Amino acid sequence: MTLSSLLLINAVMILTLTTLLWLASLRLKDVSIVDLFWGFGFVVIACVSLWKAELSTNRGWCLAVLCSIWGLRLTLHLWARNHGRPEDYRYAEMREKRGSGFWFSSLWVIFWLQGAVMWVVSLPLQVGNVSTDEMSWLNHFGLVIWLIGFLFEAIGDFQLARFKRQAQKASSDAAVGRGGGVMDQGLWRYTRHPNYFGNALIWWGLTFVALQVDSIWLLISPTLMTFLLLKVSGVAMLERSLAKRSSEYRDYMMRTSAFIPLPPKRLASKGS
Repeated sequence: MTLSSLLLINAVMILTLTTLLWLASLRLKDVSIVDLFWGFGFVVIACVSLWKAELSTNRGWCLAVLCSIWGLRLTLHLWARNHGRPEDYRYAEMREKRGSGFWFSSLWVIFWLQGAVMWVVSLPLQVGNVSTDEMSWLNHFGLVIWLIGFLFEAIGDFQLARFKRQAQKASSDAAVGRGGGVMDQGLWRYTRHPNYFGNALIWWGLTFVALQVDSIWLLISPTLMTFLLLKVSGVAMLERSLAKRSSEYRDYMMRTSAFIPLPPKRLASKGS
């Protein structure tokens, strides 16, 4: 199968799935389900690309397996975290601002937009499956980058979930800075967002696995993902909320790197 045919197949599939997901959100009155589709959607793209390419190369299998491990873990983590909870505050605020027309505008503002981003970010998964070249040292280096990213994301999520469970036992209010304090241990001592940092590395790793001399343009995938994590839906959005709610978190921001893991800064005591 040609690359253009594979790209078209995946585009139609994503459009169909996000539309069906939107219809489900209308029934549930909760668009948060789009977050569960984020990781799982990439798994579907990776597996469909492997199937339709009909090449069964080492690169194709690597991409499908690595993406499936990441995507399924993330989906299960988000389901366990959000199950039984009300609609995410980000979507609740959008619903309130857009009023009665939100039910329809959410189709393209949330579901189709996420589908378009997913299609672009998944380009390494698609392009890598139509390549017949042997894997190079750079492709194997991508495996190492993916593993480091996966460990950062998985361990970071586990440490934060454990911290929140402990905070809930200590206080009825588990929000950061009220009763439970600030999570600044483990990986969170060196970066305020080890899970986001890990997510970015995962996509740099997958891209390096797929990368060839004539496909350097695939770097648009991890670049876009990193930009979104830093400036749009990840670090920037979360920290605007946390910084407003907690002076402890603002102190944490001053001593801890926002993204790339670094030794924490030593701050002068307030009494000195």
